[in-house]
Amino acid sequence: MSRYRTVIVGTDGSASSMQAVGRAGAVAAQENAKLIVASAHFHHAEKGGWSRPPSPDQVSDRRAEDALGREGYRMHGDAGVYEILREARDCAWAAGARDIEERAVVGPPVDALITLAKDVKADLLVVGDVGLDSVAGRLLGSVPADIARKAKIDILIVHTAG
Repeated sequence: MSRYRTVIVGTDGSASSMQAVGRAGAVAAQENAKLIVASAHFHHAEKGGWSRPPSPDQVSDRRAEDALGREGYRMHGDAGVYEILREARDCAWAAGARDIEERAVVGPPVDALITLAKDVKADLLVVGDVGLDSVAGRLLGSVPADIARKAKIDILIVHTAG
């Protein structure tokens, strides 16, 4: 097995995504790898196209909420993206990771994480399994399933349910 040098983990601030962060922190520690904790956020500009939100406040994907109802994912929990990243950094540190970078990435989660992985030449992408076994996830797709289909690097999907 090849050694991982750069590991990325996506988080939306939920408890299940923090479980994935902890697992990514442990893998990064074991491999002596750099860990990038990333949280995707986006804001749809009125005249089309995606743009950075004016502040790091909570931004939700209203289209996902409408389509998925209670199964819709939260873009980054109940707090600002930078607070989530600090919490994720602390979680990864507690799991043993020492070289940790925080990244707020703009765009839908799948696209943002795939692009980040390419940009930093990551070896491993870690995500939680939320949505994989849901009806909405099977019908509309889920972040972990879409990542697994699109990523050209190793993927670790962390089982986060009970």
